Amino acid sequence: MRILYSAIDQPVPGTKGGSIHVAAVAEGLAALGHTVTALVARGEGELGPSPVHWVEMAPPFGSPHLRLARSASIRRVVDEMKPDAVIERYHNFGGEAIRLSRDLGAVAVLEVNAPIVDYPGSPKALVDRALLVEPMRRWREMLCASADVIVTPSAAILPRTVPASRVRVLEWGADTERFRPGAPGQPPFERMDATTVAVFAGAFRSWHGAIHLVEAIKVLRSRGRDDFGAVLIGEGSERARVQEAAAGIGTIVFTGAIPHERMPAALAGADIGVAPFDLGAHAPLALGFYWSPLKMFEYMAAGLPIVAPAVDRIPSLVENGKEAVLYGLGDGVRHADALADALLTLADPRLRETMGAAARDRAVRDYSWAAHCRALECAILDVRR
Repeated sequence: MRILYSAIDQPVPGTKGGSIHVAAVAEGLAALGHTVTALVARGEGELGPSPVHWVEMAPPFGSPHLRLARSASIRRVVDEMKPDAVIERYHNFGGEAIRLSRDLGAVAVLEVNAPIVDYPGSPKALVDRALLVEPMRRWREMLCASADVIVTPSAAILPRTVPASRVRVLEWGADTERFRPGAPGQPPFERMDATTVAVFAGAFRSWHGAIHLVEAIKVLRSRGRDDFGAVLIGEGSERARVQEAAAGIGTIVFTGAIPHERMPAALAGADIGVAPFDLGAHAPLALGFYWSPLKMFEYMAAGLPIVAPAVDRIPSLVENGKEAVLYGLGDGVRHADALADALLTLADPRLRETMGAAARDRAVRDYSWAAHCRALECAILDVRR
């Protein structure tokens, strides 16, 4: 098939989850033998050899709110390649590609990774209702109605009007060939004086919970356990606060953002993968844990046991006691204390090895990008039939 993939607000190559996702899906579909043209923003660095035809097409002024202004440019691409399927990465003010699919008779796929429905107390919903006819809600629902297939990690973030037959619930994934135990390369950090090293990789935003890992290390030190260390990889608005909390602790290291091609070696240099999500710190998560957590799948592919809170659908992604240690956050329980207890459970290297092997097996079976792309391919072919 000829597939057009419009993700013009995502820079490729890039270090953030959206960029990694777009690159993995485009190249995964191409690896299945399809001709893939991907419309993306220009990322930092150079793209290596790729089976994908990458077309630089960022929204005006880099604003995703202006994506529709690229409709004419995308029409020219569409007229030239005549795609059999059009995939668009959803944005509230999008629709620049998927609306063209009807004219072509192409399968229209909407890729939804953030809520289409409004969460309780959403300022956007208040503005929409003040406009009386709710134009933003109507536009979003029109985009959903335009799609033959909606691909999402969680159906809870879709309008109730979307027929279940059009929804394909698919998790994100990991490159299980690159992310593996003992991946080659030099980790971007020196192994500190700690026998057990936990890694956090991701955005430094409040709901990703990096601060809780730092506080958990401090709790362990207060208990006399100086043998635990932490590596925190990434950037974001919370980094200064988290780094300040870690001041003076020699077993906590910050690397900053690193190129994604260095991540396999970074994870191979650690012992535990930590995903200390804090759902209460992000209002849209009142709709449920709709993320498909890239960091967890890459930890698992690298053979790391997972430590994460037992909230919402996380226990469906990893099994407590098999691939992960999941901790409760009941009334009166401090996040840092619960996380510290979970880390302490994995002080035994034999248990880490057993659970890490189980995590690796599940990543290969359930959470590879190859499996994601095969399922996406099947969804498109089902519509074509």
